[in-house]
Amino acid sequence: MVAVERVFSQHNVRTVMGTAQAGAVALTAAARAGVRVALHTPSEVKAAVTGNGRADKAQVTTMVTRLLKLTERPKPADAADALALAICHCWRTPMQTKMQEQIALAQRAQGVKR
Repeated sequence: MVAVERVFSQHNVRTVMGTAQAGAVALTAAARAGVRVALHTPSEVKAAVTGNGRADKAQVTTMVTRLLKLTERPKPADAADALALAICHCWRTPMQTKMQEQIALAQRAQGVKR
């Protein structure tokens, strides 16, 4: 499974384009290898790790360090973001899978009633 952060920014188009292109390469490589992919927004990642979808980088790094019981902060700083994305994905995926299963059951049940 590959988790990628969905790119969103209104301010720095140059940075967004580079990040989006890198994410597209990861998604393409995963798809070609038959690996499932998932996308999470930055606010989903922040909320999953800190409880606040608007948390700053320092708060995310602090929580990643605590959650993973690391002896020091991940370096470089972007490593904490990658770990936060992995944590978010691990926590959210089981619930999303259960929700999709329930939706499918409800849709089948509605189809039977018609």
